[in-house]
Amino acid sequence: MNTKKEILIGFVVGIIANTVGTLLYILLFSDRGIVETYKAAVAQEHVGSLLALGAILNLVAFFGFLRIKRDYRARGVMIATILTALVILYYKVF
Repeated sequence: MNTKKEILIGFVVGIIANTVGTLLYILLFSDRGIVETYKAAVAQEHVGSLLALGAILNLVAFFGFLRIKRDYRARGVMIATILTALVILYYKVF
């Protein structure tokens, strides 16, 4: 039971890190607001690229958990990253 909870915590941290990373990328490198940038990304079919750039922040969470010996939480971050990769694949293919 404890390992499932640790993996779930890592998964949630991975999703939050990806969301924060995407928003941070938009705020730092876009001249438009968040909603306008998202609408432009949908129109130009670049949503997958936005998600991929946001997923870079998952590296910090993953290696941070490994550094403090929280392997199951790092595993949860990895699962969140794989889920993000599948979403990116969906956006690229369809």
